[in-house]
Amino acid sequence: MLGRQRERATLDDLLEVVRAGRGGTLVLRGEAGIGKTALLDYAAQRPADARIVRLSGAESEKQLAFAALQRLCSPMLELSRRLPGRQRDALGVALGLTTGPAPDRFVVGLAVLGLLSEASAQRPQVCLIDDAQWVDAASLQVLAFVARRLQAEPVAVLFATRGGEAVLDGLPQLHVRGLRDEDAEALLDAAMIAPVDRQVRARIIAEARGNPLALLELARATGPDQLAGGFAVPDLPTPAARIETIYAQRLAALPADSRLLVLIAAAEPLGYPVLVWRAATLLGIGPEAAGAAQSAGLLAIAGHVAFRHPLVRSAVYHTAPHTDRHAVHRALAEATDPQRDPDRRAWHLAKATLGPDEPVAEELERCATRARSRGGMAGAAAFLTRSAHLTLDPARRARRMLAAGEATMQAGGFDAALELAAAAEAGPLGPDDRARTDLLRGRIAFARDFGSQASALLLRAAAGFGAASPVPARSTYLEALGAALIAGRLSGGAGLAQAARAALSAPPPPGPPALADLLLDGFARLITAGYPAGAPVLAQAVHAFRTELVGREEGLRWLWLAGHAAGLLWDFDSWEVISERFVGYGRESGMLAILPVALSTRAGAHLFAGEFAKAAALADEQAAIAEVTGSGIAPYGALGEAAFRGQVDRAAALIDTGTKDALDRGEGVGVSFIQWATAVLHNGTGEYGQALAAARDAAQDEPAQRFRNWGLVELIEAASRVGETDEAARALEQLAAAGGAGDWALGVRARCRALLTAADRAEDLYREAIDRLGRTRLRPDLARAHLQYGEWLRRQRRQSAARGQLQRALDLFTQTGMAGFAQRARIELAATGVRTRRPGPGTQGDLTAQELRICRLVAQGETNNEIATRLFISPRTVEYHLHKAFHKLGVTSRTQLARRLPEHEDKNSP
Repeated sequence: MLGRQRERATLDDLLEVVRAGRGGTLVLRGEAGIGKTALLDYAAQRPADARIVRLSGAESEKQLAFAALQRLCSPMLELSRRLPGRQRDALGVALGLTTGPAPDRFVVGLAVLGLLSEASAQRPQVCLIDDAQWVDAASLQVLAFVARRLQAEPVAVLFATRGGEAVLDGLPQLHVRGLRDEDAEALLDAAMIAPVDRQVRARIIAEARGNPLALLELARATGPDQLAGGFAVPDLPTPAARIETIYAQRLAALPADSRLLVLIAAAEPLGYPVLVWRAATLLGIGPEAAGAAQSAGLLAIAGHVAFRHPLVRSAVYHTAPHTDRHAVHRALAEATDPQRDPDRRAWHLAKATLGPDEPVAEELERCATRARSRGGMAGAAAFLTRSAHLTLDPARRARRMLAAGEATMQAGGFDAALELAAAAEAGPLGPDDRARTDLLRGRIAFARDFGSQASALLLRAAAGFGAASPVPARSTYLEALGAALIAGRLSGGAGLAQAARAALSAPPPPGPPALADLLLDGFARLITAGYPAGAPVLAQAVHAFRTELVGREEGLRWLWLAGHAAGLLWDFDSWEVISERFVGYGRESGMLAILPVALSTRAGAHLFAGEFAKAAALADEQAAIAEVTGSGIAPYGALGEAAFRGQVDRAAALIDTGTKDALDRGEGVGVSFIQWATAVLHNGTGEYGQALAAARDAAQDEPAQRFRNWGLVELIEAASRVGETDEAARALEQLAAAGGAGDWALGVRARCRALLTAADRAEDLYREAIDRLGRTRLRPDLARAHLQYGEWLRRQRRQSAARGQLQRALDLFTQTGMAGFAQRARIELAATGVRTRRPGPGTQGDLTAQELRICRLVAQGETNNEIATRLFISPRTVEYHLHKAFHKLGVTSRTQLARRLPEHEDKNSP
């Protein structure tokens, strides 16, 4: 391999890492023929003790979901029995080996990571993926996921691509350049068997532009008379185009049967000789046709059909006449077993069909159903789109276009989905299907931007369903309300009030109200007519979601709204149960688009209970999902934890990034949350002016937003501390109007009212607050009641009584880890003559972010396998990080770590 010292050294370094027991990945990028495949060949020969798993993408296979992954995993599938059940099931469904719910592609990715990890326990694994630009989207996403998670496994994944696949961005890259002139000359000398005219030699090197394959093929294509006489080589724009032209010319010189045989091989990406010969026989082609093709250096047929270079396949397929391509695909369809590989057979049939063909279109619909069941939404979208194009009946064609648009949206192709929706609307759709096009547009708008457009489109879709279809109409109205809640203050003209007014016009349910019906009616009434009108129905909905058996699909869709309603009603017990159920469903389903919302809802309940380590672990899991999927929501868990703990620097960073992200996404509820958390942070550190400014902003939101109500609590405290008692009194009136009849609501209101009440009544209110909050699990609110009561007692010069309340507050703050509020209590105690020591600095800062995440989960009793699933890494990587964390924390067991970690969490809080 001439002139590739830099590239070979890079590969050697990567393979040395693998030999040392670690993982690594590399993406080779470069034009066709530049030498990427040769570098993969080099990598395949280097590690003598490694298992080499190699595959090449094929253009004709690109629409078949998980096709490449199936080839990669086949040699090691017997190890899948060692995977956790959910991962094993997801992989089986994705590969078509078993049936079950459509798996999330990231759960499939975790299964493949586990499979490679298990295989690497026997010997190192080197996975070589050539022509990654033609690998099907589902497989490439999984492979990229795996490549990003390799750490403590002796596994290398190398991609070679001439495209710009975004899914591979961020992985280590090596851009393969052309050969230097001196290396090109040496390669040409080695390839030639006859003297070359100096001018022709210079011309070949110039035309090849350093491309090794172009250099060899141009030399081979130049005849002896040209080599001696200096005639010009054909001038084409790129080396790849020159190579393809040479291959096309070589193909044209073959006998007709040989050309057709090569075309069959090009259209059949699996490289199975039996299948190729079966199709050839159907076209009347005999074995003698292979001789000319092999002599021309285009392909070899032995145990596997192999082309000289991937460009041969591309040149053969794209230069073949349409009639030949159609005939070849029809023969391949007939040769393919309809029971074992129905999707590949149907795809060949579709490629063979010139015009509308209803039986083929129906078969493609069935393929789409199978692809969707395996989680291959991109494949399902491709099948449905082709099915629509083969449909003659206008109404059926329009419905299939719409179904293709819905599948394309789920696959992330938003622009293409909108085009398909427009094409569907051009046909004779019925009222419900036209409503579905608006629903599709609304969901795309919501996925892109939580702003006003999503709610408005969803409302239009709901109205389109109308009284004739009450079930989809009502669920779409609730979707619109949910979108408006999330858009919040950033919703523009189509705000929450408009959505609620429209929802009041929803047709009644066809039978007894379902859980979602109660949510819709409760929110609509509360928003339009106030708390007394809507709270009873919302409370009924919350109670039903808490106590009744909720199906997984319904739960995943609506539990976040039920949790929001519980918080709005100050019903902490229901919030806990609902949020725990939501997380359970999210984990069971593996739906990573929904699980972060569930984790955030659950983390909020842990924060108000003072269970910050649990909230932090959920925030870590949410961050791991965001890292994997490239998406995220406002950092509710992480920022809430930092605010309650009084971690000023960390909170400030999260506030800055979170505010920008929420504004970019149009997530008004995120902005309100951040302002509320900012107010909590500054009330904790005694910076009441800053707390007041943030609380004012949070309190400007709609009454149906719980962060608005909690913002009022912070505003009352901050305003009372800086002498803005009139503003605090107005906020107290608003808080009272926000309702709530349980101990949480009444205890917080009593605490707030005490701040604004004359001395003869304040003590009773403080005692009421402590009594009520003491009956709950809300330790931060209870501790704050003790703190405020102690501060009041000290101002009343009742030092002894003040010390008792302040010490109780300090104990609670210390136990929960609320460092900012704890310091407030210490300052107040000092004023009564009691000296306390603040914890010294800890060593947790020595832990990396990943080590801290793992330690938090270990402290909660999670196993390595469970931690690996939570953080999307392998159990071996968990063990690697845990070993380092044990050393840093000076512990030797998981029990010791669970005892030691809270100390370090507290000591590292400012």
